[in-house]
Amino acid sequence: MHAFDVLGDPVRRRILELLAGGERSSGEVTAVIQREFGISQPAVSQHLRVLRDNGFASVRAEGTRRLYAVEPGPLREVDLWLERFRGFWEQRLDALATELARGKRERRITNETKDEP
Repeated sequence: MHAFDVLGDPVRRRILELLAGGERSSGEVTAVIQREFGISQPAVSQHLRVLRDNGFASVRAEGTRRLYAVEPGPLREVDLWLERFRGFWEQRLDALATELARGKRERRITNETKDEP
């Protein structure tokens, strides 16, 4: 399965977001996904399996618990693919950062002149 096919599903993206915060048990992931998406435990398990089978997540046993974690390899591949498109938004983000800095500077100058006796 292609990386974008894996990431194209909102449930799998949400699972990855949860795992990005650190290792989580399958029960924790299932509880959040069931609450947010209203899907069954077997459906959540299937999404976890797709992530695991395609290298996006790893699992390890700790007693009876299964702990999942993000695997960065496939995400690096996605990042490399996106590299050719970054120029489309980085220039705009740089311009936005410049405007935000200009606005902060103007507010600071305005506040300083208000404070003068």
